Amino acid sequence: MLPLGSFDGRVALVTGGGSGIGESIARELARLGAAVALIGRRQEQLDVVAAEINSAGGSSIGFAADVRNRDRVREVVDAVTARFGRVDHLVNCAAGNFRVAPEDMTPKGWQAVTGIVLDGTWNCTQIVGKELIERGGGSILSIGTTMAAHGSATTVHSASAKAGVRTMTKSLAAAWGRYGIRVNVLTPGITDDTAGARVLHATRDAHDEALGTIPVGRLATRGELAQAASYLLSDYAGYVTGAELVIDGGRSLGKY
Repeated sequence: MLPLGSFDGRVALVTGGGSGIGESIARELARLGAAVALIGRRQEQLDVVAAEINSAGGSSIGFAADVRNRDRVREVVDAVTARFGRVDHLVNCAAGNFRVAPEDMTPKGWQAVTGIVLDGTWNCTQIVGKELIERGGGSILSIGTTMAAHGSATTVHSASAKAGVRTMTKSLAAAWGRYGIRVNVLTPGITDDTAGARVLHATRDAHDEALGTIPVGRLATRGELAQAASYLLSDYAGYVTGAELVIDGGRSLGKY
């Protein structure tokens, strides 16, 4: 856990900030001093999170947006800059996923997931990246998946898109390091109290089977991921770029 004040004077933009891992990261960054702008699909949900952050002494505002809509992303970044004066950090957490046999995948299903995960991450990253280049630096963090490394029989769309994000991260770290911009990936395992866990491991049998593949014997918590994310975004990780931090309880060391 970083010291209070680690993000004083900083502004963070968090996609998928209305729920799950994105929400927890946003709350942690606000606790550490950052002003936090949230992007999500549902304004009501964003307003609840922002209001709770503000009530706790932080500074937050939510913007309803689909990250696939590049023009809307541009509008939000402009609004955040107008409100807070700058953007220092971006967290790409917006995602979508569902299980389906590859031969049954529809074009709509493929485009929905790859559009959010890969295209949406690119839209936000390039637009914010240009702002960071002009400002003289900052940090960008995307949420990955271990499936990007080893594949997945029933989530080929998500695994493929996240693999693209993984390579995008390394490519941008090489391209933008000279501008003082660090770009990293945080790759969680199965995380408790998230949409991903509920969708992909919905039944008790599926949950227990997944739990049996984790050497430490439990799921990750959202708080653990938020703390790791804050480190990678912070100045404490000033020499870390193009890296992937896997937090999966050792699951990637065994069978899937």
